[in-house]
Amino acid sequence: MCDQDHFEEDLRKYSRRDIGALAAVGVGAAMMLPRAANAAEVSEADVSIKTPDGECDAYFVTPSSGAHAAVLVWPDIFGLRPAFRQMGKRLAESGYSVLVVNPFYRTQKAPTAKNGANTPIPEVIPLARSLNAKTHTDDAKVFIAWLDAQPQVDKNKKIGTIGYCMGGPIVMRTAASVPNRVGAAGTFHGGGLVTKEADSPHLLIPRMKAQYLIAIAENDDQRDPEAKSVLKDSFAQAELPAEIEVYPAGHGWCPPDTRVHDRDQAEKAWGRLLKLFERALS
Repeated sequence: MCDQDHFEEDLRKYSRRDIGALAAVGVGAAMMLPRAANAAEVSEADVSIKTPDGECDAYFVTPSSGAHAAVLVWPDIFGLRPAFRQMGKRLAESGYSVLVVNPFYRTQKAPTAKNGANTPIPEVIPLARSLNAKTHTDDAKVFIAWLDAQPQVDKNKKIGTIGYCMGGPIVMRTAASVPNRVGAAGTFHGGGLVTKEADSPHLLIPRMKAQYLIAIAENDDQRDPEAKSVLKDSFAQAELPAEIEVYPAGHGWCPPDTRVHDRDQAEKAWGRLLKLFERALS
């Protein structure tokens, strides 16, 4: 997870973009993502999902016709914002019905970070700390059920779930809480996948049935080099397929609006995600 003690240090080391130039060209231009040659036409809508704790505001985007495998997307600590709408839309263009949620709906509707990915970490850490293993699990069950109730979702196909930064642990809890529905899961620079706590996400692996992609930032690996080995051993013991790789990029490299976005490595991770979905959600 984003750590305020290391965040500025990481920005100095990994930032590959001129923030002044970024402001000059505009946020929309900065978030243009490559479009597949065979991209499907899509329909998109803002939706509200009732939960035991309130109503979650979310973004739902699907191919314009037919029913498709669903994907539940958990954003990073900066929350539901244009960058994640773009990522969700891109995934829908590849043939999936995609729900991108605001994980902080109990506290605030999106946008939850006033300056998007440029928001100072201390301003958003309280939002992340407002969530816990129980809220993760409760929300996962509600959102999976909501997806299964939509006509754009093919209930005969498994569901995928992906998460970024603080979304990584939520992905693992999603896969464990609805194991018969979640067939593919991906975490990208996910923080806190392996901890010493009794509710560490990696301890849930025996409950899962999903194939996994875990993309680790090199600075996260440097701070906790044993985590990848624990994950590999845990998946092997559970006899679950898992691709676990350290990428030569900084924490937060995937979303296109972050100051450490690494286009080449983000595209590699995206390509591996699509391969995973082709295998596990077909």
